Amino acid sequence: MDSYDGNCGCGKVTFSLSLPKLLHQYSPRKCDCDFCVARDIAYLSDPEGLLDIECSEPLDVQRQGSDQAEFVSCPHCKSVIAATFQAREKRVGAVNAALLQARSALGESMVVSPKVLTPAQKVARWQTLWLTVKMPGGARR
Repeated sequence: MDSYDGNCGCGKVTFSLSLPKLLHQYSPRKCDCDFCVARDIAYLSDPEGLLDIECSEPLDVQRQGSDQAEFVSCPHCKSVIAATFQAREKRVGAVNAALLQARSALGESMVVSPKVLTPAQKVARWQTLWLTVKMPGGARR
């Protein structure tokens, strides 16, 4: 696995992203919901990958849309780090590709529209496409 580092805008949240393929082989998914469009977020994930988020303080967490996914943000600069979902056995998610230090190596983003999916279809999709996420336990909602 190859590892890529990233951080929020102010640098207080850092993360390491481990992926089975080289970064240039990935195309981030640009969500067309109002929340993600307003923040110009494109997400990157691989079901065989791992996202390890580090922060010395509790991360901000909020829910949008179907109220299932949690959007994890820096408590200082409010950069959205990842969208996550707590599945039964593990937390899965997709990282904000713009926060990767090597983001210029990524392929062109493609637009996706999860808002047309039912809540059950979203969960099934996330569990198929998203990577394992490790993050500090304390979060502010």
